[in-house]
Amino acid sequence: MEKFIPYEKLSKKEQKKLNDMKRHDWNGLDPVTRVATDYKKVYKRKPKHPNRLEE
Repeated sequence: MEKFIPYEKLSKKEQKKLNDMKRHDWNGLDPVTRVATDYKKVYKRKPKHPNRLEE
């Protein structure tokens, strides 16, 4: 059984090994270039009825 060592006290190499084990795979998808499909529908700056007079 290995002795417990806090994360902060591990060497940079050992911290990198732990971090790599915790990271998950995106199955070939790049999350940076992905855009949600409904993202553009959320907020529009233009008024819905621009020619309508306000009362």
